[in-house]
Amino acid sequence: MERLSIDGIISKIEAEETFHAVSEDYSFTLKIDKYVPYVCGAVHDGHQFRKELWKNCLHTEYERWYEEDPETKNMVISHPILIAGCDSRFEYDLNRTPEEAVFETAWGKQLWKQPLAEEEKEISLQKHTNFYKVVHALISKIEEKFGVCIVYDMHSYNWKRWDREVPTWNLGTSNIDNERFGEQVELWREILASIKLPHGIKQTAKINDTFQGNGYFLKYITNNFKNTLVLATEIAKVYCDEYKQINYPEVVAAVEQQLQSLLPKHAKEFYTKFKN
Repeated sequence: MERLSIDGIISKIEAEETFHAVSEDYSFTLKIDKYVPYVCGAVHDGHQFRKELWKNCLHTEYERWYEEDPETKNMVISHPILIAGCDSRFEYDLNRTPEEAVFETAWGKQLWKQPLAEEEKEISLQKHTNFYKVVHALISKIEEKFGVCIVYDMHSYNWKRWDREVPTWNLGTSNIDNERFGEQVELWREILASIKLPHGIKQTAKINDTFQGNGYFLKYITNNFKNTLVLATEIAKVYCDEYKQINYPEVVAAVEQQLQSLLPKHAKEFYTKFKN
């Protein structure tokens, strides 16, 4: 893996080079093993938290982990194009607009002992800006090369905090063109419902049951690229104990192994249908 500047990453994309890179400031990773008409993203996978912010933060390391989406990168690690955040959403949230990306309160609790200095905010917002510069270059290249693109926007959610039965998988579709892409959404829902998990973990997949797909990553791509479908895909945190901060690697591996074949099959079907 190379450490590259934003300009360096973008010029490699524009030249259609294959590479594995981490951004110069270690805020995100991008790997391109092959140019294909689909991209996997894990914007909330990151857990890094700048040391300068530690003393000022009221949330514990566990509270941060609880609201992040650990292991979402590993669930799609085998796919040819993967972009993932390295930093915690508590520093800046890649799935929110630049204006809302740096939290003052997070999940009902004040985040900072003292309000963040403007220069601290600027450091974080620059990382947010850089990430989206690369996203823009990447999706531009895929659309230019293939005419269409599909993005699997991977997330997870804390299912135990709900006071009703919630699905293992939720697809958020309220900000995409459902008239055009509805069939592909339903096909993806069926595929997710077919994944078999160990320990008899129940498998259900629903659309807009717990979340509606209001994230900035989805909205940014959808608003800027007319032939790209973003599927906001949330797995309930059945792959960990969300109260004890323990990951279950065998559950993550089961998801990853089945998506190795299921996801490209779905992407191929999408491409075949919409490439013209």
